[in-house]
Amino acid sequence: MPQAVDSSSGGAELTPTGTPGLDDVLGGGLPARRIYLLQGDPGTGKTTLALRFLIEGASRGERVLYVALSETREELEQVARSHGWSLEGVEIVDHSTGETEEQETTLFKPSEVELGTRMRSLLEQIDELRPTRLVLDSCSELRLLSQGPLRYRRQILALKARASTLGTTLLLIDTLVEGAPDMLLQSVVHGVLLLEQRSPLYGAERRRMRIMKLRGHKYRGGYHDLLIRTGGLEVFPRLVASEHHVTYPRSPVSSGIEALDALLGGGPDRGSSLLLMGPAGCGKSVIASRYSLAAAERGERSAAFAFDEGVGMYLARAASLGMPLDRHIASGILTVQQVDPAELSPGEFAHAVRLAVERDGARVVVIDSLNGYLSAMPEEQLLALQIHELLSYLAQRGVLTILTIAQHGLVGPEADSPIDLSYIADGVLLFRYFEAAGRVRKAISVVKKRSGAHESTIRELMLGNGGPQVGPPLTHFEGVLSGTPRFHSGSAIPFPGGS
Repeated sequence: MPQAVDSSSGGAELTPTGTPGLDDVLGGGLPARRIYLLQGDPGTGKTTLALRFLIEGASRGERVLYVALSETREELEQVARSHGWSLEGVEIVDHSTGETEEQETTLFKPSEVELGTRMRSLLEQIDELRPTRLVLDSCSELRLLSQGPLRYRRQILALKARASTLGTTLLLIDTLVEGAPDMLLQSVVHGVLLLEQRSPLYGAERRRMRIMKLRGHKYRGGYHDLLIRTGGLEVFPRLVASEHHVTYPRSPVSSGIEALDALLGGGPDRGSSLLLMGPAGCGKSVIASRYSLAAAERGERSAAFAFDEGVGMYLARAASLGMPLDRHIASGILTVQQVDPAELSPGEFAHAVRLAVERDGARVVVIDSLNGYLSAMPEEQLLALQIHELLSYLAQRGVLTILTIAQHGLVGPEADSPIDLSYIADGVLLFRYFEAAGRVRKAISVVKKRSGAHESTIRELMLGNGGPQVGPPLTHFEGVLSGTPRFHSGSAIPFPGGS
C-alpha cells in the first residue's frame, strides 16, 4: 500500500505509526527508511507504541519484524491480547533468553562472545526477512553486553547501515539510564521520541511525550499528553489555535433574558469569551446554564463541562430554577460532561473540547468552573497559557465560551480569584452579594467587553422558579460592589419583581 508523501521534507514518504494522535504530531507519520529512538522510563507505553507501529505495517501488507532482547514472545502476546490486537503478520524473534554457546576461553570475555553471536544472528535474520518495519527492544541489552560506549556505538551503526541498505524503518526502544537521556544513542538516530510519566501529589499518574529530534521534517513541538487505553496509546496533540481558523459571521448571542442582553450591549459576540466572576452561590452557573438553554432553543448545539458538580446535580439545579435541560440533552443538541480533575490532563480536556466543537458542532461551550480546571493543572503557573490557547482556538472557530470562576470569600471587598484571568477574557460579568433591609441580595454588572459598548449600571439578579431575572439598575445604592452599600434616604428600598 502506498505511503503518504510529506511535502515539508522534500517529498519523502511517511510511515504512519498507527497511533492517530502521534501521526498528527508528526505531520502524517515518520519519514520512511530511517532510524528512530523511542526512549522513556518503564511503564510509559514504549512497547505498546512499538507493537502498534508494526501491526499498522502488517495491515498494509508490509513485512515487519519485532526483535525481543528483553521480553519473551509470551509477554508480547499478552500485551497484544490486553489491547485486543492480533499479531498475525508480525514476525517475532525472541533473543531474550540469551542462549549462546557456552565455551570456556581465556582469550575473550563471555560478554564479547555473546555480543558477537547475538549480532551475527540478528543481522542474518534481518537479511532473511528484509522487513519494511523493524523494532529492536531494547537497546539496554546491547549496552550491557557492549560494556563500553565505543563497542555499543559500533553495534548501533551496524544496525543503522543494514537498515539503510534494506530500506527499513527501524525503531529502537531504550530505557533512560538513571533518569538521563543517552546522548550517544540520540546523536546516531534520525529522530528521538521521548515518553515520560509523572506522579502528581494526588490523582492518577500522567503521561506525556515530545519529539526531541526529527531531522528534515516539520513536526509539532512541545509536550503532548497521552493515555494508555485498551487499543493502544491515545495521544492528545498540543493545541495550536492558529491551525484552526474558520470564517464565521460576528453577531451577538442572546441569553434569552432581555435585561441581561441589554446589560451586555446586546450580548457577547460569537467567537468571544465571557468570564463570570463572583463568590460561590451567587448565580454564575445559573447564568451559564441559561446561555446553553437559549442556544438549544435556537437550535444551536452547546456543550457544558462541569468540574464542580455531577451531571445529576447540574440538571436538577437548572430544573429547580425553571430551566429544564433534559429534553435538549435527550435530543443531543446539548451535552453536559462531568469532569474529574484528579483524573484529567490539560491535553485530554482540550481534546474533549475539540471533539465537542469539530465533531458535534457546538456553538456555545461552558466551562464550569475554572477552579476545577486549576485543580487539574499541577503546574499552576501555566494555567493562564493553557486557557489563553484554548480560548484562542474557540475564538478561531466562532464559538462563544462561557467560563465561571469562584472568588475566595462570600462577601466583602477582599474577595479575590485563585488566579487572575480577567485580562484574557473578552468580557467579564461580575457578581456580588450585598445586604439591604436585612436581606441578602445579588448584584450583577459588566466590567469589561472588548467588542463593543455595554451598560455601566449595576443591576439586581434574582433567582426563582421562573428562572433567573435581571432587575432595573440599582440607582438607590452606592458601594454595592464592596458588599456594604449605602442607601439614598428619601426613597423606599426597591425590591424588583415584588420580592
